[in-house]
Amino acid sequence: MGRARALAGKAALFLALTGLSVVVSAATPAPAAGSPSATASGIDANLLGRTDLPVLQIEAPPALAPLAERVRRFDTAPLGLAMRLTGLREAGPPIRVALVEEGSDPARSAPEWASGYARGGAGTIVLIPSRARSYPYGSLESLLHHEVAHILVARAAGGRPVPRWFNEGLAMIAGREWTMGDRSRLFIELLPGSRVPVSRLDELFDRTSRAGADRAYTLSAAFVRDLVERYGVDFPGAVLGGLARGETFEDAFRRATGVPLEVAAASFYRRQSLWSLWLPALTSTATLWTGMTLLALWAARKRREKSERIRKGWEADEAPFEELPQGFGVPPSFGLPPTNGSPPGGPPRGEN
Repeated sequence: MGRARALAGKAALFLALTGLSVVVSAATPAPAAGSPSATASGIDANLLGRTDLPVLQIEAPPALAPLAERVRRFDTAPLGLAMRLTGLREAGPPIRVALVEEGSDPARSAPEWASGYARGGAGTIVLIPSRARSYPYGSLESLLHHEVAHILVARAAGGRPVPRWFNEGLAMIAGREWTMGDRSRLFIELLPGSRVPVSRLDELFDRTSRAGADRAYTLSAAFVRDLVERYGVDFPGAVLGGLARGETFEDAFRRATGVPLEVAAASFYRRQSLWSLWLPALTSTATLWTGMTLLALWAARKRREKSERIRKGWEADEAPFEELPQGFGVPPSFGLPPTNGSPPGGPPRGEN
């Protein structure tokens, strides 16, 4: 019973924070396409360097042919971020991207919550467009970038196993920007009793539960993003390069960062707080304008309510007079001219 109440409380808090994030995000202008810093993760594009972008071969059944044509027109420039994160200068052979319908054999082979998957060794990606808007992707284009990043991670590691949390964290950074909704989810995950050790993140991915996978995506993305911010955009490529040379992940991680994985994870959790998660967002220009807009709307509503109360008060004051019989309480001659010159109420002259 207590656990059910706790989960309900977390759900209510998440909905409240998500509502705030929707309002603020709606007021946040998107970076202009082609601007120097318009990358999915917010990393300055000037840091990405020159690389050969992956070549994508899009395939689809006839029913999805129009969608496949739209996918072919997606801008591939953002994939430069995935190239830089993985440390690759050459993307390798073309990547086959198959769009499949819900109910098809490739779609049924994936968990119900999965929008797509990548097979690094084969250089093949399967996308299920009907699921693309679910968390953590939000759009078919973000999903495509996410899965391409998985192929590049596999190639950079020389086909050696990569911890799922590290792989997914890199793909999340390459696929899309960090949003207010992500901050809300991370805040919930960092509440007392909710923290999951990094060593257990892969277990959450392996479960069939959608909720468990969402938690793993959120924490993995936050931890890897934190590592990139602390150790630089070249750090992931150094780790993957170590794996390709035959090092263990732990050794490659320590060589790239100078600290053991356990120490980096403990530092990440220790530095996360309400202020570190929300202060940058709450002090942004977009949030300021959103707050001013909401305050103006609130003031306008209060003014309308006050005007309505005054109007109803006037109507209430006039109602008793409207209900009185005609002439009630008014002298018969009030306001009438005298008859035959007699004073009001007196007999006519000459009639004694």
